[in-house]
Amino acid sequence: MAKTKNGEATSPKSAAPPLSAESLVSAAKAAGRRGPPPVHLWNPPFCGDIDIRIARSGLWFYLGTPIGRKELVKLFAGILKREGDAYFLVTPVEKVGIRVDDAPFVAVDIEPVPEGLAFTTNVDDRVVAGPEHPIRVERDPLTGEPSPYVLIRRDLWALIDRKSFYRLVDLGQVQDDWFGVASGGAFFPVIPVAELELG
Repeated sequence: MAKTKNGEATSPKSAAPPLSAESLVSAAKAAGRRGPPPVHLWNPPFCGDIDIRIARSGLWFYLGTPIGRKELVKLFAGILKREGDAYFLVTPVEKVGIRVDDAPFVAVDIEPVPEGLAFTTNVDDRVVAGPEHPIRVERDPLTGEPSPYVLIRRDLWALIDRKSFYRLVDLGQVQDDWFGVASGGAFFPVIPVAELELG
């Protein structure tokens, strides 16, 4: 055991404080007091992984338990960063890895507005689809089942939930042999017309 100058025993110090959701919450609150945290400008050292997982449903888990407080989820969502295929929670002083099963957000509502189609996510982000917030549709190579997404911010996508996708299809149109949707001055293809007619 280490000793102080006057001979008292002290506990050995670890090289770094243990990673915890609580420390991330404190740092995120401090960083976000003056608006959305500028996570794209932060490049702190990687501090390891933390047991946080975002399920395909958009539900967040900490240590295997669902995080029930929406405000806490929104706080974490505000410091989420993607680098390649990896996801991190980032503060000015630390970066920790988390697991994301599919997309980090879920688009739970869609509304036609004068600018185009507005999407609202499970963490209350709201974007209008367009060149800066494109829509893409991936199809399962075996089943053909579509998985539609809309870009929310900085390479962070939202999976469009089933009810919103049905509403999206209702608003669709045909353009250049594709069935898709128009928003924000852009057209986003969903499925070739030929395949649609075969279905």
